[in-house]
Amino acid sequence: MSKLKSIALFYINGFRTMPRWARMVWIIILVKLFIMFFVLKLFFFPNILKKNFDTDEERANFVIEQITRN
Repeated sequence: MSKLKSIALFYINGFRTMPRWARMVWIIILVKLFIMFFVLKLFFFPNILKKNFDTDEERANFVIEQITRN
């Protein structure tokens, strides 16, 4: 457990001693990742299987049918 603690302290200490501009760059990176993974998924990749089918069996049959269709 001390190994994990020392690794965590290494990164925490590194972020504390970063210059202000570097922290701003990390904030920008994290905001962009949030937009890419959460916002875009919500609006552009809806869960069609959950919406159109009630059971797991219906979903599985639909996926198998789509995969094996020519």
